[in-house]
Amino acid sequence: MSDLPQIGVEEEFHVVDLETRRAAPEVDALLGKLAGDEFAPELQRSLVETNTPPCRTLDELREHVQRLRGTLEKVAHPLGLGVVASGTVPLVELSGTDISAGARYERMQHEYQMLVREQHICGAQVHVDVPDRDTAVQVVRRVAPHLPVLLAISASSPYWRGEDTGYASYRSMVWSRWPTAGPPGDVETADDYDRMVEDLIASGTISDPGMVYFDIRPSAHLPTVELRVCDACPDVDDVVLIAGLFRALVARASEEARAGLPLPAARHELLRSANWRAARSGLEGDLVELVGPALVSPALLVGQLVDSLRGHLEAAGDWEQVLELSRQTLARGSAAARQRRAFGSRGELVDVVDGLVETTQGRTPTGVAVPVAPPPPALLGGYRPSAFDEAVSERGQVLPHYGFMFRVLDRLGPRGMTAAESALRTEQRARGVTFRVGDEPDRLFPLDLVPRIVTAEDWSVLSAGLAQRVRALERFVRDVYGPREIVADGVVPARVVDGAPGRSRTGALMPADAVRISVAGIDLVRDRADRWFVLEDNLRVPSGIGFSIISRRLVRSVLPDLEPPAGVVGVDDVPRMLKAALLSAVADPVAAGADEVALLSSGPVDPAWFEHTLLADRMGVPVVTPRDLQVTREGVFAVGPGGRRRLSALYRRLDEQDLLDATGADERPIGRALLRAAASGTVRLCNAPGNGVADDKLVYAYVPAMIDYYLGETPLLDNVPTYSCADPRQRAEVLDRLGELVVKPVDGYGGQGIVIGPDATRAELADAAAAIRARPDGWVAQELVQLSTHPTFTGSALQPRAVDLRVFAFQSRVGDRTRVDVAPAALSRVAPAGSLVVNSSRGGGAKDTWVLR
Repeated sequence: MSDLPQIGVEEEFHVVDLETRRAAPEVDALLGKLAGDEFAPELQRSLVETNTPPCRTLDELREHVQRLRGTLEKVAHPLGLGVVASGTVPLVELSGTDISAGARYERMQHEYQMLVREQHICGAQVHVDVPDRDTAVQVVRRVAPHLPVLLAISASSPYWRGEDTGYASYRSMVWSRWPTAGPPGDVETADDYDRMVEDLIASGTISDPGMVYFDIRPSAHLPTVELRVCDACPDVDDVVLIAGLFRALVARASEEARAGLPLPAARHELLRSANWRAARSGLEGDLVELVGPALVSPALLVGQLVDSLRGHLEAAGDWEQVLELSRQTLARGSAAARQRRAFGSRGELVDVVDGLVETTQGRTPTGVAVPVAPPPPALLGGYRPSAFDEAVSERGQVLPHYGFMFRVLDRLGPRGMTAAESALRTEQRARGVTFRVGDEPDRLFPLDLVPRIVTAEDWSVLSAGLAQRVRALERFVRDVYGPREIVADGVVPARVVDGAPGRSRTGALMPADAVRISVAGIDLVRDRADRWFVLEDNLRVPSGIGFSIISRRLVRSVLPDLEPPAGVVGVDDVPRMLKAALLSAVADPVAAGADEVALLSSGPVDPAWFEHTLLADRMGVPVVTPRDLQVTREGVFAVGPGGRRRLSALYRRLDEQDLLDATGADERPIGRALLRAAASGTVRLCNAPGNGVADDKLVYAYVPAMIDYYLGETPLLDNVPTYSCADPRQRAEVLDRLGELVVKPVDGYGGQGIVIGPDATRAELADAAAAIRARPDGWVAQELVQLSTHPTFTGSALQPRAVDLRVFAFQSRVGDRTRVDVAPAALSRVAPAGSLVVNSSRGGGAKDTWVLR
């Protein structure tokens, strides 16, 4: 361990009055009770700095950080003071009289004026040894492209002077005003660096080398590199994580410098842009990947950085600790997001300060037991829900768990929301987030700005009920293409199974051990009494997973300060969940590589092409069309410029008939050859052909009976009461109550053919009655459910719109059994004004859906 580079941390803290929670210029009182050189004043008299000794291990560093924080609190608390490690403290006043004493600080105040008075900000600085100052300069240039990730991890300063800034690290914005702040200069040796500093001093811009405020810099006198871009971190874990990553980055860069590898060609303006994006978004919005460049999720960039440093982290003995800390940080989000959650409970900044004081000392904030709803915002003027509204009470009060959201939206107002909506559309165009209805041109995915919340309690009920439902449906599909026991026992009539529009002979070809339903999309609705019902099962090629993932990224990119009090379950892990389910279909999933699974699409002509490419990219698997495939006796292959790759599983995203009619790479029909390969087990088709037997509108009515028959369980989720028009008695009731019910074609999809009785004209009801009499087995009717409504931005205000919820379940094979996992990437669909039909083909839209922890 003796050759391991030493590491040290300087932390800056705010001093706050524990009664008022405001920044307190009382550092002199603290320092008067603290001995040694581990504590020092800062520019403002409400700030204090600590310095750890050089450390060899992260555990040693952690001990010193905790010890110094504890010493500060021990001295501060009897004085009625607290110490806070964060980039900014919410409650602070700017004053020219709170500058620390000393000729240097007085000179800075005279020269920089307001800039000095604004410096109520705190950072965490990490120092790492390097062999010499020439190496230090090389390291600075090589590490600089990775600093935005470290800044995002540290982001802890959303509030400034009593207001939410909309940034995760507003400290970065204040700090960036210094003339020497930002990415390091383009120099390659220590002599070059020193001449640059001399020129800056000669220009009168700065007065000494200590005022070179680059995001990363070599020490002026010692062979060390200093990381300066990060906010002060409330959690010691984040300090340790950043320190471990930074030391590994420095070690790798030192090796590259010794090997004479070329310096990275990162452009200065892109580095500044990437840092700005990290300051704006923290870990809650996309970050800039400089290679491309492109916007990517923080989880992806953090994961890539940690993985790329594995060798150097292992050499330092840091790998397991840094890996675990990175996962924890991504799971809980940035400190900025946690502060916003604390504020969201009551709308009180004192709660934020109290939480920061506790977290700085490693204690869990007690929080506020019951969220408090804000007064009705101006955006809700004229808001008149006609059904159960999920966010607003009958008296027009915002419900408590939506309180923080509406505080943010009210602060934006109609003008701010219009600007955010415009930015959202720009982001969609840049990313190509489109879909298509029929033969129309591609259109932007209609996404609303206001997210929908599903509470943890509701989600627990829905997850259990949907997992139960998918298990029963899987048993049903296997049964009806096999022994048909459920028919023989009289639970489901033969006419219902044999007449199902989605029943096909190809379904009987699948191997007995195949998982039929790898991906299910279940549509749910909520009624006036706040009860959930299953409305529809989608078991063929359900769409929406990718749109639910991109909805989160889009909304957070334009409204990164919109963070709910209790936290939201992330969606970044959903593609991994999906891929795991697909791999489980392969006979030997351990031996299967990423190239053994592919997403089978009809190509750019498919209405959901964007979703296909997004999911494939996030899973790390290729997208193939039938024309890319070749079926031989040896198996199914993807054929391309790089040769052939054998495929073990295909995630089918094109209709069964389109697959049967398709042409392969050899220009010959390939559909039946693929089905034969699937029947022999050479390739797995996920979802299996023939699943449509279980998801038409009539079979739906028998799912509760299936749950009882196959599982011996009581259904956890109810169906909407459904009537079969093929049954004479039920048909008579339907015709008698046609004006009260919803009539649907058994084989309908996309909202086509639906007649909503109370909204229909006499002529439409007469046509529906005639169609039912002419072909009774082609129609069902359901009781009308008044869908719950949700606030939706209409360009100038929020208005109630009916919503449903599509939830996705992934079924995996585990040994000789299956397991169902419900993904947190749900998609809320929104009906247009005056309608209960949410389908995009009928003018519907969508919302980001927050599943609370």
